[in-house]
Amino acid sequence: MKVATWNVNSLTARMPRFLAWLEEIEPDVVCIQETKLKPDAFPHLQLETLGYESAGFGQGQWNGVAVISRVGLSDPVYGVEISGELEEARGITVNCNGVGIVSVYVPNGRALENDHYKYKLQWLSHLREHLDRHFKPSDKVVVAGDFNIAPEDKDVWSPEAMLGCTHVSEPEREAFRSLIDWGLVDALRHFYDQDRIFTWWDHRAGAFHKRQGMRIDHILVTKPIESDLNWAIVDRNARKGEKPSDHAPVVIDFSMP
Repeated sequence: MKVATWNVNSLTARMPRFLAWLEEIEPDVVCIQETKLKPDAFPHLQLETLGYESAGFGQGQWNGVAVISRVGLSDPVYGVEISGELEEARGITVNCNGVGIVSVYVPNGRALENDHYKYKLQWLSHLREHLDRHFKPSDKVVVAGDFNIAPEDKDVWSPEAMLGCTHVSEPEREAFRSLIDWGLVDALRHFYDQDRIFTWWDHRAGAFHKRQGMRIDHILVTKPIESDLNWAIVDRNARKGEKPSDHAPVVIDFSMP
């Protein structure tokens, strides 16, 4: 079963590239972030022609998450937060062929002194509670998306340049470790331990070609899936060419009975 995650930074703007990528890579399940679409604008019918069912959670020009699947999709749960004013289109949970799939777009945080940073930490706490409500670590679960967190210094091009910034602060990294401690494994790190593996590069100043990026998009899996992992990659080719997203997809493959 081939599962991918991709922050497309506007599905409308990226749709031709996205459809071509689907035909080339042939993923079974894709978690999508920053769809930036209203619920009634999601391209369910267009994706259905390629054999994909879909479930989207959107709010217009901001945020938006989705899951598409060609191996079945059922039981959608929209959002990961408890309720109230902080609710945004940042999480969606579905069942795909017996695997729990959670697509997440974690808040950016903006700056350490910004209220959005507090919101980010609160949202991550809600995500941990969401896992407790819906799953057990012994279940087959994939939590994938744009976490806006580089878990370690080796996940950024320059730890010195990131001092005092979001994405690398200790409270954010501790929140990420809390998800790992729940019973998840970083699928890419299961295979690769080296530094300078990135999934995001700023569009400005030629950061992609300078290899000045961060690894902030992750696929986390429970141990029942880890034991069946076959491979994991960052598809850097999808970051190249005309009008790419600033993120590259992460793709994993694992065996299913």
